[in-house]
Amino acid sequence: MLTDPISDYLTRIRNAMSAGHKVVEIPASNLKKEITKILFDQGYILNYKFEDTSHQGSIKIALKYDKVTKEPVIKKLKRVSRPGLRQYKGSGELPRVLNGLGVAIVSTSKGVMTDKQARQENVGGEVLCLVY
Repeated sequence: MLTDPISDYLTRIRNAMSAGHKVVEIPASNLKKEITKILFDQGYILNYKFEDTSHQGSIKIALKYDKVTKEPVIKKLKRVSRPGLRQYKGSGELPRVLNGLGVAIVSTSKGVMTDKQARQENVGGEVLCLVY
């Protein structure tokens, strides 16, 4: 049993990118599905597919690389809030990642969203991770 499934999710993506894999398969959960949708909408991954083959299901993510340099598009995935130390921020305290170039993924009362969307809707929440 994993104590921090979101950290495992981010680590699997990080490891697959450093190994140069095109696709990574991750056990699914509703929160992981929402994070995957945000990564796709923000242009950090090429595509994704939710498969309900087993009891839990899985997420297949097609990773995105630069066409010229073959470098991964995601430079850094950093877990902020963790089971031992939860990080909750109000709408005015949400982090700006690389002055707006990166994305902070926040779990709010209105669902999982980016820091930009949370500021627009004036809601705070748990800062899950930073992506840039």
